[in-house]
Amino acid sequence: MQAKNTICIWYDRDAEEAARFYEKTFPDSKVGRIARAPGDYPSGVEGDVLVVEFTVMGIPCIGLNGGPAFKHSEAFSFQVATDDQAETDRLWSAIVGDGGQESDCGWCKDKWGISWQITPRVLSEALNSPDRAAAKRAFNAMMEMKKIDVAKIEAALKG
Repeated sequence: MQAKNTICIWYDRDAEEAARFYEKTFPDSKVGRIARAPGDYPSGVEGDVLVVEFTVMGIPCIGLNGGPAFKHSEAFSFQVATDDQAETDRLWSAIVGDGGQESDCGWCKDKWGISWQITPRVLSEALNSPDRAAAKRAFNAMMEMKKIDVAKIEAALKG
């Protein structure tokens, strides 16, 4: 049964490949039903994969193979809270290393153009620290990073 509220992500013919990548990369992720087009449509033909239902870390999603008309932007992203440097490194490497792209401050894109924020919990806690000087030091350290370095954030917190 489809969830009442589902994120729909537009792909150009490769929604199933993306869903299978997310399934193998992120915990609590799976591929569900795959619907094939019952007839020809503007960017495909009868029998093509049209919709892929999948879950990413417990979040229900639909991948729609809608064609090349619309591109992804940083205005939508998945933010993943990681527990340590090993988890941060693993997820970052999986996304970037499979045709993705690094960006700044813990952001990266997968090869389909979906933006991800790989954010160690220590960074979120640092930025919300009641010690505003420590929060500023952590923020300044983050501003110089691509993938977040937990040890550097912890060092910035300590001053």
